[in-house]
Parts: sequence; C-alpha cells; structure tokens
Amino acid sequence: MASADLVLRWVYPPEDTNPDRRTFNIIQIVEESPEPVEMYKFQHPNTGTNTGVTIVSRKNAATQRWEPAIQIDWLSDHTANVGFGTAERVHMRELRKMKKQSSKSRRFKAGGSEYKWKQAENGRDLLCVSTRGKEVATWSDDQSTLRVTDRGEGILDRVVVTCFLNSWMNGLRLW
Repeated sequence: MASADLVLRWVYPPEDTNPDRRTFNIIQIVEESPEPVEMYKFQHPNTGTNTGVTIVSRKNAATQRWEPAIQIDWLSDHTANVGFGTAERVHMRELRKMKKQSSKSRRFKAGGSEYKWKQAENGRDLLCVSTRGKEVATWSDDQSTLRVTDRGEGILDRVVVTCFLNSWMNGLRLW
C-alpha cells in the first residue's frame, strides 16, 4: 500500500477501567504530524454480559465535535444488529456473508459494490478487497492497525465496522 493510505490504530483503555474489548478509540497516524488525529470512539458498557449496545462516534474534522455514527446492538457475543446513521439497520450476518459454508472470506456491500475480508495465512490478520481483487484495506492484529487505501475512504465507516466485527469474531474463533 502507498504512503498516502489512511493508517488507523485501535487504542484500548487500561483493562481495569473497561475490560470489554468493544470499548476503544481509533486514531489516525499521520506521517508529517507528531500528534495522532482522533477519528472514532467505540463505547460499550462495562456490564460483564455479552449483550448491550456499542455506540460508535466519529469526530467531525470541520467542527472537531463527536457525532453519533453507528450503533451495534449485541444480541449475544457473536450476533448483532448494526445501525448506520438513522436510516440503515442491518444484521451482522449481512456484513459478514459467506459465499459457501467452507468460505474463508466474509463479504459485505457498501456504496453499491461488494467487498470481502479474507484471513491472512497467520489466521489473525485480514485483507479487504473489491470484487475485482483490488486491495481496499489491511488489518494487522499484532499492531491493532487498519491501513485503508483511497478506494476505501468513501466507505470508511463500513470498512472500519466490518474490520472490527471480523476481528472480533476471529478473536472468538468464530470466523
């Protein structure tokens, strides 16, 4: 990927403040800047249960204010309904579709096109590609970093949320 890619890092709070891995911030690492740019906040209540609502806020670059962007209503630790803005609600299975039962990739639709996340050979990292095989994003589990190409910037909310859902399910060993 080129150096003009968006580089987003998941930053987790100390486990003693909220041990639920559905609570974290996403910052953008900018090469020329010593300070990262805040992009997203994932906030999940520390209830100790596998249900609840994860609220995702996105920072508006123009106003520097946090705005609600996505809501994930967990029905269990491996199924949820996802709301994008106020108009669109989809079940998690629509954001993680399999082409066939033995599939090692998970498909989702965004902006009128279809994309898929594939597991890397190490079983933890992920690669997102378009149906034409063009790279859209890569997830490094060890570094908690998502690199998004310019192809993915127009569907950034979808790329971020589907990356999160797929890495979450991967961590549960429910790929």
